Amino acid sequence: MPELPDIETYLHCLRPRVTGQPLERARLVSPFVLRTVEPPLAAAEGRRVRGLRRLGKRIVIQLEDELFLVLHLMIAGRLRFAAPGAAVPGKIGLLALDFPGGSLLLTEAGSRKRASLHVVRGEDALAAHDPGGLEVLEADLQRFRAALERENRTLKRALTDPRIVSGVGNAFSDEILHRGRLSPFKQTGRLSDEEWAALHRASREVLVEWTERLIREVGDGFPEKVTAFREGFAVHGRYKKPCPVCGAPVQRIVYAQKNDANYCARCQTGGRLLADRSLSRLLKSDWPRTLEELE
Repeated sequence: MPELPDIETYLHCLRPRVTGQPLERARLVSPFVLRTVEPPLAAAEGRRVRGLRRLGKRIVIQLEDELFLVLHLMIAGRLRFAAPGAAVPGKIGLLALDFPGGSLLLTEAGSRKRASLHVVRGEDALAAHDPGGLEVLEADLQRFRAALERENRTLKRALTDPRIVSGVGNAFSDEILHRGRLSPFKQTGRLSDEEWAALHRASREVLVEWTERLIREVGDGFPEKVTAFREGFAVHGRYKKPCPVCGAPVQRIVYAQKNDANYCARCQTGGRLLADRSLSRLLKSDWPRTLEELE
């Protein structure tokens, strides 16, 4: 799922292309992507774009008369910016928003269509789509700690819960925890003052660095390869590859059905291997406990 750095890069590229421009036409290819009826999508046509913003992992296009288009890409939704009136790609195409300078195309790979578009009027209606998570880049250490301490959760779950932290998902939570040298399964109620400071610092650093990097890489173009597996990640998507800090093989565990966490045992857990839900049950006493046993 596109996370804060990806969404901010989309917004950075969209602003010069559509701000101040009228939405000439909205071409709805898949009726399932539109999740609202009133106001109708047709009400957006002819209205100029007044601004764009991020709402958690959602992209918000603000039009005249307090009309908002709220796009949630979910896991496989992606945006393209093509020539004016460009055809919507077959099979994966969901929607086209036509502007004088080009067409914004919404696509989604896979058979399960989860991406969505909501049309809402007014700030109050827009606020209903905000999960309420803390904006890390706007929060000092005290606010950050208070938000994550409201519930005693594992750090991995706390960082990826949109009601607690805004815009962070599976990929960047792995990177944040590696940068902070913290176990993904450590409980928020058991962090020391030093660990809270490290987590806050790591969260800000990783999100800022990757947002700047993605914007720099795309240049004057438009994001073409938005993926959860990026060259330059420390641990996410790098199972068995060497940790860039210590060289130990990156570990991966699966928990809560299909959720996973990638980490370095040497940097984050003192060399201890975390128990994988399925394999540890299968291997029982043969499950390795440390990096030394694994080797």
